[in-house]
Amino acid sequence: MMRKLYFASTATFWIVVLGFWAGSALTPGVQQPAVAADRDITAAELARHATPADCWMAIRGAVYDLSPYLPDHPSRPSIIEPWCGKEATEAYATKTKGRAHSGEADAMLPKYRIGRFAPGGAQ
Repeated sequence: MMRKLYFASTATFWIVVLGFWAGSALTPGVQQPAVAADRDITAAELARHATPADCWMAIRGAVYDLSPYLPDHPSRPSIIEPWCGKEATEAYATKTKGRAHSGEADAMLPKYRIGRFAPGGAQ
């Protein structure tokens, strides 16, 4: 009887653990954008966000707040930080070494999108 209880409770425990793990793996993290994603952001406004703690970049006509991602970026901070506050399409497209970013990097960008790049737009 004790052996059946032990196996039943162990199996139940692992089913619950796996359920929590699967639920957390399938549920995307909720991240609130800093500003509305359909808002125009000028070059002047972009330039005000040029530090690692507040790093916005314009890539392919959109502006991204990459501040929360910088600590997780696989390369050295000195590679990406000079592009904070700037239009960085060419740097992103080539990694400044003639190599494109991965499809996974492209898929991650939308979650950091905060607006459209309007270089000469009115403030």
